[in-house]
Amino acid sequence: MTILNIRNLCIIAHVDHGKTTLIDHLFRQTGSIRESKEERIMDSGTLEKERGITIQAKNAAMEYKGTKINIIDTPGHADFGGEVERVLSMADGSILLVDAVEGPLPQTRFVMQKAINHGHKFILCINKVDRPELEGSSRIKEVIDKTFDLFIELGASDDQCEFPIVYACARKGWCTERQEDIDGILAGTQKADLMPIFDLIIDTIPSPRIEENTAFRMLISNLFYSDYLGQIAVGRILSGKIKPLEKIYRQGVDSKGNPISQGFSVSKILTFKGLEQIDVPQLDAGDIGLIAGCEDFQIGDTLTNDDTGTPLPRISVEIPTMSMVFSINNSPLAGKEGEAIQSRKLAERLVRECRKNVAFSFKQDDPNAEARLLGRGELQFGVLIDEMRREGLEFMVGRPTVLLKKDEITGELQEPFEQVTMDLPQVFSGDVTELMQSRKGVLQNFETLMATSEGQRVRLTFQIPTRGMLGIRSTFLTLTKGQGIYSSEFLRYDTYKGQFFHRQNGSIIADRSGKTNAYALSSLEDRGVLFYGPGVEIYEGMIIGEHSRENDINVYANREKKMTNVRTTSSDGLTILAGIRKMTLERCLEYIEDDEWLEITPKNFRMRKKILSSGQRSVIRNKIIE
Repeated sequence: MTILNIRNLCIIAHVDHGKTTLIDHLFRQTGSIRESKEERIMDSGTLEKERGITIQAKNAAMEYKGTKINIIDTPGHADFGGEVERVLSMADGSILLVDAVEGPLPQTRFVMQKAINHGHKFILCINKVDRPELEGSSRIKEVIDKTFDLFIELGASDDQCEFPIVYACARKGWCTERQEDIDGILAGTQKADLMPIFDLIIDTIPSPRIEENTAFRMLISNLFYSDYLGQIAVGRILSGKIKPLEKIYRQGVDSKGNPISQGFSVSKILTFKGLEQIDVPQLDAGDIGLIAGCEDFQIGDTLTNDDTGTPLPRISVEIPTMSMVFSINNSPLAGKEGEAIQSRKLAERLVRECRKNVAFSFKQDDPNAEARLLGRGELQFGVLIDEMRREGLEFMVGRPTVLLKKDEITGELQEPFEQVTMDLPQVFSGDVTELMQSRKGVLQNFETLMATSEGQRVRLTFQIPTRGMLGIRSTFLTLTKGQGIYSSEFLRYDTYKGQFFHRQNGSIIADRSGKTNAYALSSLEDRGVLFYGPGVEIYEGMIIGEHSRENDINVYANREKKMTNVRTTSSDGLTILAGIRKMTLERCLEYIEDDEWLEITPKNFRMRKKILSSGQRSVIRNKIIE
């Protein structure tokens, strides 16, 4: 049985291809939200607005010609692939959004594979058709052909390959099904809006199929928290219906993975309308709704109205490929800028994150020991660290490391590999290729892209160990003078490629506590690049700069100038430092080695040695990644 007046779909796109902007205009043109000067309204989180990317999958709904359209905005970065994987089960179709110049990129491929496996129907939206590079070129046709080839390569069915195409400029809020109309719309001789996309959604995306005369069942795909309602479960009702105050059961698993059944009374049911959540008297099969009444909801649980009901298969995501160690802050400055939490509270916070983000896994052998969090990538860890820092917590993290494993048959040591796609000016391709090869990367493809006003651009595709991508971002941006972009996706586990260099230079390390001053720092500038200016509180073992040579160096960074009776212009003049390298969270995570910690506080990031005392550690670095 199908429900004719509901459509459930998600939008798939690579990062910065314009899907959140498209959703903004879809809402405005259906009147689902009031006109607002604010852009990217679906990116509601503080970190999302600051970084300009979608981090969490979000639900919203709009109405068109009597049909309710539940739409899911998905992250476009590979590190947040777990967010995408768990929400695809709520949708019956997808809008595939592709940049008219860049074409389908790695994250598009990753999510498409999952959507194809779920049996989604597709609408292809070629976005940014107003880009000046397209004038007089056949690039749009090439992008369509590449997208079709990608469908074939990923094993799409004949029905899925018969996708309709719409050409759009999401930034200006219009689209057309006829490519020949683009020039007229851009010139202003023709008018257009986004109504063709709505018509395609109604005609192409299938209505949700439900089972008739069966009990209520719902798979939890997302979680919210309300100060008034507590934990709220979000998911698609697969069969039956539900009303407030009814008793239902949560079919889940305990901490050891054993199945459990927990009964509770539904305190409130809601559904989406625009960006808001509204109370409804009943939720019916096929719709996406929210249920409150239990504080123990977990993503992947099944809600039923019968404690003997068979739970649905739990949501599974790709295995993690990286890990990071979290520890309590035991530095000399601990507790001065935030809450210096203990091991128990740190573990509770990480476990809570794992419950709402199935892409994370938590491991801790001893309650008093350091905790390990398993995940997908540096950006995913960086976002979590930033969130915890903004909660007022103090803690420390180690350098991200990849997860190795042994082949079950041959016993061969294996490591994760990624496929990396890099777009950059052609003049920098030689330097970038040399960088990737030094980290065991193998060039798979070299493609010449469209020439721009800044010169010819190329697209390089590499297969490289995940280890090789750790800490590469800053070096890549330096080599390409900020004009290069790259993205990656997990490929497979393959033979371990041996050891290679991570960072060429050592660190400049403070040898005593105190405050830095300009006099002491000016004498250290010849030693390398400094991370801090004068007047900064430091302690023994704290990293304050990057050494110009391969080994570490301990320095007296708070040395005061001796007072004398001699006064000269040269000795008493104003001390001006050449320049300080601003170390962001991402740069710090890229920089630290295995014998170093990154201290996180609400106000500062400090890098330090694990062994603080200069007399107990060597300045000779083991600079090779094991």
